[in-house]
Amino acid sequence: MKNETQKRILYLLEYLYKETDESHPVSAQDILAYWKGKGIEAGRKSVYNDIAVLTEAGVDILCDKSTQNRYAVGARLFELPELKLLANAVESSHFITKKKSGALIRKLGQLTSRAQADQLNEPIYMDGMAKPQNETVYYSVDVIQTAIQERRKITFQYYEYTPNKEKVLKHNGFRYRFSPYALIWNRDFYYAVGWSEKHGKLGQFRVDRMVSVLQTDEPAVPQGSFDPSAYVQKVFGMYPDDLQTVELLCENSMMRSVVDRFGEAVHTETADGGHFRAVVEVAPSPPFFAWVFTFGGRIQITGPDNVLQEMREMAAWLQ
Repeated sequence: MKNETQKRILYLLEYLYKETDESHPVSAQDILAYWKGKGIEAGRKSVYNDIAVLTEAGVDILCDKSTQNRYAVGARLFELPELKLLANAVESSHFITKKKSGALIRKLGQLTSRAQADQLNEPIYMDGMAKPQNETVYYSVDVIQTAIQERRKITFQYYEYTPNKEKVLKHNGFRYRFSPYALIWNRDFYYAVGWSEKHGKLGQFRVDRMVSVLQTDEPAVPQGSFDPSAYVQKVFGMYPDDLQTVELLCENSMMRSVVDRFGEAVHTETADGGHFRAVVEVAPSPPFFAWVFTFGGRIQITGPDNVLQEMREMAAWLQ
């Protein structure tokens, strides 16, 4: 008898979580029918008693009292708007494969009622960038994060594409030895940042292009004063070129774009009634110049001369 009561309460909890929400309550008759389908015969009194037990245990059960009381789970770990936000992030991520996106969204759906879970499958607008095919990337992230926490080196191979879009391992399958310091999310891609023994300096690798990632027993090269947030801000576009101090002349309407790119701590000063100057530390690389070109002259590089010359050469090449 005791075991049957326990099973009955567990089935009731499962039923309420899967089938009910504020817009989809169930009646005592519905609960009795569900129990019967599980091989449990009970009466309405058992429904009332078990609802009371769950409520006393902290389950938020709403009761719409009328001719026939109707019950539904109220507060959950995640509310529907929160789950929609998470589902949209998973669906739109270019880091997560289409197959894995579907699996993760189905798991998110288990955190709410069946009716609300259907709302998580609504497609959202995508910007056209293809989803990746590399399913092992999730396990690579796990290995890298563990190595960061345990301060261990990792080894891996890295691939690139041939002109025929074939994947080939770089340097004939060379295994990189790497001391990971941080995982950085940039422009919808994961990058492992750390000390590269092959290059003898700080570097970064796109995680979805890393294969056969293994943690070693070797201690990582100490990271010293490495600051992930400063690294992201300074190494513009994830390019490992030498950083330089660059002065920009910007129209006043460009302040938002400058702050979005370099943060609120960026040094700025008024130039005239319609312009301000910004002094930034960047890697003067194609992504940086492309960012400047984006604004059609509303942001201009005014120094130093070598950076100006590099941009002129890039502009000439584009003509």
